[in-house]
Amino acid sequence: MGQPSSDYDEYYARKLEQGAEYEDFVTELLCAHGIAIVPYKSKLYQDDKGENRAGFEIKFDRLLAETRNVFIEVQEKSHPENEHWIDSGIFRNDNGWLYIIGNHDIVFVFSKKQLQEASRSHKIIENSTHTGRGFVLSRAAATSMSLKVFRPKDAGIYPIS
Repeated sequence: MGQPSSDYDEYYARKLEQGAEYEDFVTELLCAHGIAIVPYKSKLYQDDKGENRAGFEIKFDRLLAETRNVFIEVQEKSHPENEHWIDSGIFRNDNGWLYIIGNHDIVFVFSKKQLQEASRSHKIIENSTHTGRGFVLSRAAATSMSLKVFRPKDAGIYPIS
């Protein structure tokens, strides 16, 4: 099941960097709208407090443009061969109260409580790498459920290439 360990480690490192770049992208977008966030960089603070002081969980959905669906994570594990799942995303026990997810074209802002409630009526599935579990919202459902939808290009925010 899955890729050999070294291949997965390289894949995971690339995905971590993509996620960090997306967090920076969203930070720029929010700043353009008058919302400044202060990220926690150390593992100690991220594990104890959350991703940032504001309580915003920020996730990059790399398949959104292709599938037109949003994947809301509820559990994760560090490696496909690991048997142990931990709560993550909307069920992570930290200071998070907003869940921000999207890509470079569209960004959805949800209340974590709202998504926790929605998870009860959706089928929980595993992602293709067998490292995440969650549920799928259509783009239309995500748009109607979200507290706010940002279109970064409308604010003049573009990814750095």
